[in-house]
Amino acid sequence: MAGKSKGHFLGVAWWERRRFRELSQGRRAGFPCRRAKLLLKKKRYREQLLDRTENQISSLEAMVQSIEFTQIEMKVMEGLQVGNECLNKMHQVMSIEEVERILDETHEAVEYQRQIDELLAESFTQEDEEAILEELNAITQEQIELPEVPSEPLPDRNPEAPAKARSRQAELVAAS
Repeated sequence: MAGKSKGHFLGVAWWERRRFRELSQGRRAGFPCRRAKLLLKKKRYREQLLDRTENQISSLEAMVQSIEFTQIEMKVMEGLQVGNECLNKMHQVMSIEEVERILDETHEAVEYQRQIDELLAESFTQEDEEAILEELNAITQEQIELPEVPSEPLPDRNPEAPAKARSRQAELVAAS
């Protein structure tokens, strides 16, 4: 509809223009005034009809947009409701008291382990500590003692040597 005149919308713009031209020329030539009035009334009626139709179309478009927006709002509300139900179910499964109980148990377990560690640390005598350190030093020395690396450069590899070795091996196999 964009770019078209109102009269063209009903397909009568060219016809009306032609008739008005004829009327204006005919009026000069004695064409009856009553017919000219009638044609102007028809034109005015069509323009009013076109305006009402355009207003109704605008109202329908606004209504469609409103319905679409309401549908989106309903989907959002449904999503919020589902999320709320999930949160409530999770809260039923894990209450604040349950979380506090688990945290208390964890704290008690950590404290108990700390006490065990202290008892084990106190149960070793000075001789035990020295024996543990000597054993640790011995293990460390074993790991540090690596074989000596030759200081001379390695000989260049001869690419023909493996081929000769294979041919020599093939001769020995064939001879046996």
